[in-house]
Amino acid sequence: MSVEAKTTQQAAQEKFESQVKTAEMKLNTLKAKAEAAKASIEVKAIADLTAQKTEIQQKLQELKKSGGEHAEHAKANLDARIAALEKSLRDLESKLKAS
Repeated sequence: MSVEAKTTQQAAQEKFESQVKTAEMKLNTLKAKAEAAKASIEVKAIADLTAQKTEIQQKLQELKKSGGEHAEHAKANLDARIAALEKSLRDLESKLKAS
């Protein structure tokens, strides 16, 4: 793998790590709000989102170990998973704000 490809892959990994950390902070905030409001449905939704975040972290670790042809597919997969997680977080945030 060329130096340029390694740099690009490292930048993508750092971006994914940052997005996962942001999602984790939002999850923790939402969990605290839901628990304070005794919102059991929201607490379950947060548990599901936490599981998704864990899966994303595992995929990110796999990306770090992969190389070449599999890296592009793994990056696209991670992008899609993170986008879905972020959307679910925004939806849940809106729902908690409304209640």
